[in-house]
Amino acid sequence: MLLAWSVAEAVLREDLASRPLVLLVVLVVLAPLLWRRSHPLGAVAVSFGTLTAVDVARILLGEEAGLLFSISAVSVLAYALFRWGAGREAAVGLGVILVWLVITHVADPEGAAEMVAAYGFFLFAAALGAAVRYHAKTRTREIDEAKAREREQLARDLHDTVAHHVSGIAIQAQAGRAVAASHPERATEVLAVIEDAASRTLTELRTMVGVLRATEEADFAPRPGVADLERLAGDAEGGPQVHVDLLGEFDDLSPALDAALYRLAQESVTNARRHARYATRVTVRVVGNPERVQLTVEDDGVPSTPVGNASGYGLIGMRERATLLGGTFHAGPTAGRGWRVEAMLPRAGTAL
Repeated sequence: MLLAWSVAEAVLREDLASRPLVLLVVLVVLAPLLWRRSHPLGAVAVSFGTLTAVDVARILLGEEAGLLFSISAVSVLAYALFRWGAGREAAVGLGVILVWLVITHVADPEGAAEMVAAYGFFLFAAALGAAVRYHAKTRTREIDEAKAREREQLARDLHDTVAHHVSGIAIQAQAGRAVAASHPERATEVLAVIEDAASRTLTELRTMVGVLRATEEADFAPRPGVADLERLAGDAEGGPQVHVDLLGEFDDLSPALDAALYRLAQESVTNARRHARYATRVTVRVVGNPERVQLTVEDDGVPSTPVGNASGYGLIGMRERATLLGGTFHAGPTAGRGWRVEAMLPRAGTAL
């Protein structure tokens, strides 16, 4: 577009002394615009260096030869310099532009107002480029942070879902080995339970993978919540019996809070079955009041070392869930025998 504009202007204007020379100078000045993003300082150096050389020649020769109006497009270089250039490049390039402004003012003396306006225009273009660059970097950083949060949430969901079912499978397999020799019929029952747990694990994994691969609006299955805590109750083969007590109102819980309560309880029960030695009972107690919901999971076993291991991802994930919802989380041995997990979550918490 600028090339066509320059050629048309060179042909139609009558006040040009040397049309071919003027057109050549303008094309040399405008050509670096093609590299304003990849090499902003180089583009500024070539364009404004050429303009400076022309103005110095005009001063020495005492001529007032005019240039084409299309040359005004070089003003975009001040913006490009701060939009895509590094800090040092931007400073050097701005210095080149300001030097040219001084020399061109000598070649074409103008009033103070015009000079101030010229400086203000280029400085505004530079400030605009810096502002857009800052906004773009901020937006990129926000996107990266959002991706990191998504990865953390996915890691928690995978751990809470897969680890729970796989731990149950491992416990059932151990129980099956113990009773296989003396009670073969019990071993068959254990295998059926293992098959059911493996099927549910595979179904949940496929659901999660389907959501991740969906390019359009996905058909999300309802997340398990407080109403589904009864699934955790019962007596697992080779593990402690789980009792669930629900006290209070849970009808108006937000989806994030509802799902977090289930995942916290699920992970706590899984840890108790996996690490609480000699445990016979695990109690899950959820108390809801108008302002907050309290979850307590306690067993009567002897904690093994892995439960208190700070490097485990289970406790880290549970603490992250509680913190994201504006609540508190504590896990540790009780005064007597056993291990207790406590989470206090406000009803008006931050959504996951």
